[in-house]
Amino acid sequence: MIHNWLDDLNEAQQKAVINTEGPALVIAGAGAGKTRVLTCRIAYLLQKGVPAGKILALTFTNKAAGEMKDRIARIAGAEIARFLWMGTFHSVFARILRIEGDRLGYKPNYTIYDASDSKSLIRAIIKELNLNDDIYKPGVIAARISTAKNNLVTAGMYAADQGMREYDNSCRMPLLSDIYRIYTMRCFKANSMDFDDLLMNTNILFRDFPGVLASYQERFRYILVDEYQDTNYSQFLIVKKLSAVHRNLCVVGDDAQSIYSFRGARIENILEFRNEYPDYQLFKLEQNYRSTQTIVNAANEIIANNEGQIQKAVYSRNEPGEKIMVLQSMTDTEEGFNIASDIFDKRFSQRLNWSDFAVLYRTNAQSRIFEETLRRKNIPYKIYGGLSFYERKEIKDILAYFRMVINHEDEEALKRSINYPKRGIGETTVQKIFELSADLNMTPWSIISECRKYQAQFNAGTAKKLLDYVEMINRLSLDCATRNAYDKAREIATGSGIMKELRDGKMPEEISRFENIEELLNGIKIFTESAETNGEPSALEAYLANVALLTDQDNEKEEDRDKVTLMTMHSAKGLEFKHVYVAGLEDNLFPSPLSAGNARELEEERRLFYVAVTRAEKQATLSYALNRYKWGNLERSSPSRFLREIDRKFLEFPQTGGKPFRTSFVREETGPYKLRLRPKKSSRSRAPAFIPFSGNSLPEFSVGDSVMHDRFGTGEIVSIEGEPPDTTASVQFETNGTKKLLLRFAKLKKI
Repeated sequence: MIHNWLDDLNEAQQKAVINTEGPALVIAGAGAGKTRVLTCRIAYLLQKGVPAGKILALTFTNKAAGEMKDRIARIAGAEIARFLWMGTFHSVFARILRIEGDRLGYKPNYTIYDASDSKSLIRAIIKELNLNDDIYKPGVIAARISTAKNNLVTAGMYAADQGMREYDNSCRMPLLSDIYRIYTMRCFKANSMDFDDLLMNTNILFRDFPGVLASYQERFRYILVDEYQDTNYSQFLIVKKLSAVHRNLCVVGDDAQSIYSFRGARIENILEFRNEYPDYQLFKLEQNYRSTQTIVNAANEIIANNEGQIQKAVYSRNEPGEKIMVLQSMTDTEEGFNIASDIFDKRFSQRLNWSDFAVLYRTNAQSRIFEETLRRKNIPYKIYGGLSFYERKEIKDILAYFRMVINHEDEEALKRSINYPKRGIGETTVQKIFELSADLNMTPWSIISECRKYQAQFNAGTAKKLLDYVEMINRLSLDCATRNAYDKAREIATGSGIMKELRDGKMPEEISRFENIEELLNGIKIFTESAETNGEPSALEAYLANVALLTDQDNEKEEDRDKVTLMTMHSAKGLEFKHVYVAGLEDNLFPSPLSAGNARELEEERRLFYVAVTRAEKQATLSYALNRYKWGNLERSSPSRFLREIDRKFLEFPQTGGKPFRTSFVREETGPYKLRLRPKKSSRSRAPAFIPFSGNSLPEFSVGDSVMHDRFGTGEIVSIEGEPPDTTASVQFETNGTKKLLLRFAKLKKI
């Protein structure tokens, strides 16, 4: 039985599957079948007789974990697979904290704050401290606290660190450590954890309770980690501790796809694996099954320019495929039109689905142009990583009720549910509840449950409304642990008044909200049936734990399937499409201007480009614009340096007669501007400072001229480049720094 599916693996994959003892590093190039190897390795362990409960497999999305579990069930049997400890880092350690969290002072029914809950709480703390939220921005503070937690810096450690205090002072946020301390206290008081707490509290649990750590070290004899290059310090330490006894640790990843340092990911975790485990085995999966030979060869040339990497020779035995198309557009608007037109033509000429196409870009802001051009051509599209289904107001409202029913101390859920649907409990009353809570060191739930004691704050009418809310939550909490999630969710949706509120609505947006609630209940029904079939917990608490940890890749709905995908390159990791367009390939956009002076960050940008190109199966198209609007000004752009790192034999330049990148416009005596090619200049050549352009109304400027701009004020021209009408001037403005402006649009005036 083992040999049947082992025969489907290539030699390198087989070695990575059957060598199960001791530390192992599996380096898997893009499209090299790492998920198959992880799945087969687990199945191989099971068929060798290792109990499923002794295996821990950690992934980064629930979708990946689910797909792996399904494959293992087909190979080894569903009855065995159901006992595996498999899931995302956060879901697995959330499960452990449900069992062991009381040692840290948490109740087993703790709830999980998502990013919006965290920001809401931080926003409330800023208001309570009478701080300026233009300086103390909730998003910035949430990110700062998240970074601290991922590096295992507690609120107390943060406040005691001189360097962190000095940094906060330099950012004009000297009270950030106080916000962190209060935020931590309020989460604990609400019996809630945010995403980062799930990892930090697991580390604290293992540090402070050696017996607990020892029990899980003994439980997990084999540990497997997917996407190891994306792990942060907190995840690295948990894995290191858990694998310290049996040392059967297998990590799978690709250093060339490490692109999440802004989230705390440390590429050092994978690059230095051999230092942590000197007796490790190295397995390289180098055959790309996804892309054409041309795409793979071009991607190899891109990543070869990075110094910090584990060397591998990725290859493909697929067809050579078409050359990579390089599209040049005059403006960013034209770029959107060109890409939309190409998608339209290919879709019908090659009889493809819309879902076969993806447009990738560096920043979310770039999606606007593509949305507009796709709409004009009636091309259906979806924005990946946009507003999640679970971020919609009506969904968050009903989830708040679910959370209150499970955990009465959840402050953010209470704020959201206490006056929705409206029951006459206004903002002033809610503010009094939280002020009393802080003054008396009681939970808000305790205050409203005993509100008749506080007659000075709540009159008889208000007290009755509060107690009616308490009675409703208590009633909906009955038999919550014994009924399945779907039955309980329907009861809460009806008993809270939300269903009636939305059913009575006549406006289109109200009807849409009602339909979204129906869709949520459908999802809960599917969750319940799946859990009961697999012998897993099916109560509402289990559903909440699952939905709180969903990622973008877990949220796709059926009606979104046959659409062109618009997404950032970061969001594209792990996905694949037949045709991929990588847009905005210009210096100071990609690579990002923030990385220009930092070799480490520039290498991560190059890895991001590598990820983008390797998403393509059949054809990759690289696109750039010669002019792009920035802050209302059309500014000259130059092709990204990354484009020049690909050998021209893999590229095709349809708009420039086969020659790369450099073009200019000249006026013919009898016609409009026409595209005329000019040869690529050597890096030592320089454009003349200024060439007068006869017949054009542009004024002549020289380096050193003092000029005035309507928006940026007064400044001095420090350099002039290019030929009319595309001449650009770099101007050092007195109050706005240096700006590069296209003279024919800049409306500069000589002083």
